[in-house]
Amino acid sequence: MKIVDAHCHIYPLKIAEKASRSIADFYALDATRQGGSSEELLKTGKKAGVDSFVVCSVATRASQVKSINEFLYRESLLHPEFRPLMALHPDMSETEIGSEIELNLSRGFHGIKLHPDFQHFYLDDEKAFPIYEAAAGKTPILFHTGDKRYEFSAPVRMARVAERFKNLICVAAHFGGWSRWEEIACYKGHSNVYVDTSSTLEYIGADEAERFINFFGAEWFLYGTDYPMWNEEEELKRFLSLKLTSAQFESILGANAERVYRL
Repeated sequence: MKIVDAHCHIYPLKIAEKASRSIADFYALDATRQGGSSEELLKTGKKAGVDSFVVCSVATRASQVKSINEFLYRESLLHPEFRPLMALHPDMSETEIGSEIELNLSRGFHGIKLHPDFQHFYLDDEKAFPIYEAAAGKTPILFHTGDKRYEFSAPVRMARVAERFKNLICVAAHFGGWSRWEEIACYKGHSNVYVDTSSTLEYIGADEAERFINFFGAEWFLYGTDYPMWNEEEELKRFLSLKLTSAQFESILGANAERVYRL
C-alpha cells in the first residue's frame, strides 16, 4: 500500500541541526533526534518505505514567510516526493495573505501550516480569521494542536474554528491535541476536522491509539511522523503494530492524505 508521511519539517542544511535541536529542547525531547535536512528525510523515509512526504516549516515572524516558502518550493522542485505546505503568519495583512496563498497554490503547494504556540496566537483569535477565510474552500490547514503548558492551541479552540469556518479543512496534528488527548472528543461531529498521528504513539500507547481511531473512524486520520522529531522507521513500525484492519491501515497510511491534501 502507498505510504504518505503527512507531517514533516525540513530546514535549509546550514540551520537544520540547530532548528531540530531547538524544537527538541522546546518539547524536552531526546536531543539525539534526526537532523532536519531534506536529504536525511528522503534517505530515512525511503528506507522505511515511505512514498511521499508532506513537508512544511513554521514562520515565527511574518517577515520569514516568503523565504520559507521559497525554500519549500525549491525543495519540491528538486525532490518530487515532497508535497509542500506554505508558511503563513497572522501578523500578515489580508492582502499579503491572499497573495501568498494564490502564488503558492499556483506553484503546486497543497495547504498551509500554522503553529499557534510558536507563532503566539490563540487558534480561535480573530487575528487569524483572515487566513481561515482565505483558505476556506481552497486549501487545508495543518494546525499544531495541544500542549498542556499553553492555551494557544487547546483542542476546544480548534473545534470552535471548525464550527465557525465550516468550509475550512482542518488537520489537527498530534492526534488532535498533544498532551491533551483527553480533550479531543470535542472534534466528534465536525466533518471538516481530520487528525494526524504524529508525536503521539510513543506517549499514549497502542490501546489508546486504537480506541481513538475506532471512536472517530479511520477515515479521519492521517499518518505522520513529525520528522525530524521521530525516526521514520521506528515510527512506522510503531504504527504498524496497532491492531487495525487492512482497510484502516490503507486509509490512514496514504489514502486519507491523498484525499485531504489533493496529492
